[in-house]
Amino acid sequence: MSFAPGVAAALLVVLHTLLFGTAAQAQEVEIGPSLICDSEKQVQRFIALYDGDARATINAVNREANDATACGVVTTAYVRGPQIANARSKDKSFSIAQILVVGIADDDGSVESVTPAVFYSLFPVEEIEV
Repeated sequence: MSFAPGVAAALLVVLHTLLFGTAAQAQEVEIGPSLICDSEKQVQRFIALYDGDARATINAVNREANDATACGVVTTAYVRGPQIANARSKDKSFSIAQILVVGIADDDGSVESVTPAVFYSLFPVEEIEV
């Protein structure tokens, strides 16, 4: 996997923060396919509508938002930000968090840096039966 110069710089900043610390907690750059939306409300709506067909659910959320690009699944390099809320679909729980996207990955695994931008995403919550 190769990194574009901007992603390499972002990784160096994260490494510097881990080694030397700051007042804020350091976060790791994660790379992978993610649902990203422009707003927390859109992620909540995705969770509420999701019935197993992610593409159809994304299309429904985007129609409601009157924006064909409000939500999508993109392979990104991102730093997970604060958890904003929890939400539950019919059979799964998710945390909703801000993410700072710092790169976009292509099909061969290369990551190209982008101007960092804040989006919202969901992360499965492991449930423990009692």
